[in-house]
Amino acid sequence: MGEPQIQYVSDESGEPTAVIVPIDLWREIESERETAYLLKSPAMRRRLQEARNSQDQIPFEEALEKLGFQTQGF
Repeated sequence: MGEPQIQYVSDESGEPTAVIVPIDLWREIESERETAYLLKSPAMRRRLQEARNSQDQIPFEEALEKLGFQTQGF
């Protein structure tokens, strides 16, 4: 897949006023912004790092089952 198709919206004089981006790219941008925001807090940064390094992880399917979701089709 190539570069995402970004569309520019211009006013009557040709000045760009907005952009339209594919939803997958937008979700990636949102995720990166949220992570950057969370990492500004030293306490949150420490908690995220602890969670990432945790050895107490379970598979996604097992988590779904514990939450009462059926895992068929995932």
